[in-house]
Amino acid sequence: MSLFQLILTAIIQGITEFLPISSSGHLILLPSLTGLDDQGLAIDVAVHVGTLGAVVLYFWSDVKQAASGLPRALTGKVDTPQARLAMGLIISTIPTVIVGTFLFNTGLSQSLRSMALIGWTMLGFGLLLYWMDQKGPQTKQAGDWGLRDAMIMGLWQVLALIPGTSRSGITITGARQLGYSREDGARIAMLMSIPTIIASGALLSVDVIRKADAQLAKDGAIAALFAFFAALLALSLMMRLLRSVSFTPYVIYRVILGAILLIIAYS
Repeated sequence: MSLFQLILTAIIQGITEFLPISSSGHLILLPSLTGLDDQGLAIDVAVHVGTLGAVVLYFWSDVKQAASGLPRALTGKVDTPQARLAMGLIISTIPTVIVGTFLFNTGLSQSLRSMALIGWTMLGFGLLLYWMDQKGPQTKQAGDWGLRDAMIMGLWQVLALIPGTSRSGITITGARQLGYSREDGARIAMLMSIPTIIASGALLSVDVIRKADAQLAKDGAIAALFAFFAALLALSLMMRLLRSVSFTPYVIYRVILGAILLIIAYS
């Protein structure tokens, strides 16, 4: 793979992973719209590792809290804020792991990679995000996140297995429906991405390790590095903008892109 394609793939993944516009949809569309070769599983895993590093660094204080509460959470004790956060992240990840493993092992995940489907999910889930963002109350903060809300948002997150949905977008939609403020809803959604990315990366790495070679490892390192910086920049800008701007600009982008994809797919 050329250096240009590696960097382009990494930047697209980094920018779109945490913005509510679907990183998987953009990565699937990249070879379709540009004529470039598919980047393959190894690069997919590499760029996800890069974005994982970015979200961990940005939310390091929250990550430390969850890590300190993990031992108590694993013993079933959720009597501290740290243990509740850790248990919430575990619970919210389980539905996606179960359904994602099923789709991967049955090959159904490949059948979902169509331009028409991505167009519809871009459009439909974008409008759903707009509706929930405009109508949802802002009565809860991140500290109010309990196990019930974690399960509900985990079920919302399952929808992100459909390309074009956007993992961050659908979990933010769920958070706004539950009454979390824009900034706190996004914060919870970003923290939920950490175990989800780890789980998906572990699943995909099984095939990658078998096929890995020195050049592939080098390409993966370059892709991970560029994805890290792109994701950190995009995440920082989004979290700052949410203090004064709604999710409407992202919705507008999704609607326009969705409409264009549907026109191409059905023309």
